[in-house]
Amino acid sequence: MSVTDQFLNDIEGHLLLAATRAEGRTAAERFCEPLHWLTGAQREEVERRFEEEYLTLARASWQRTADRAGGLRQEYEAAYRALRRRLLMAWLPACVLGIVGLALCLARGTVAP
Repeated sequence: MSVTDQFLNDIEGHLLLAATRAEGRTAAERFCEPLHWLTGAQREEVERRFEEEYLTLARASWQRTADRAGGLRQEYEAAYRALRRRLLMAWLPACVLGIVGLALCLARGTVAP
């Protein structure tokens, strides 16, 4: 991975994190809206904790997604290798038989050079 790709990935990660924090703040505000009995300090504390929990859950979700993507990648790579091996095992004997057949025909003179 080039330095530019790494830089772009870092920027994308920061933007995703900032967007998730904003979503968490918005969700926390919606959650606290009907809780009229909270004082200002209590409301801020509940919103802060809600936002932290929201971000923690998002990170866990991202990690599960990344882990699953890695597992799927390994599965697909293994399937691709097996398919490539099967294809090679089918074409290699066919090519050998074709070459041997052509050589026999040339040796007998049945095929015009």
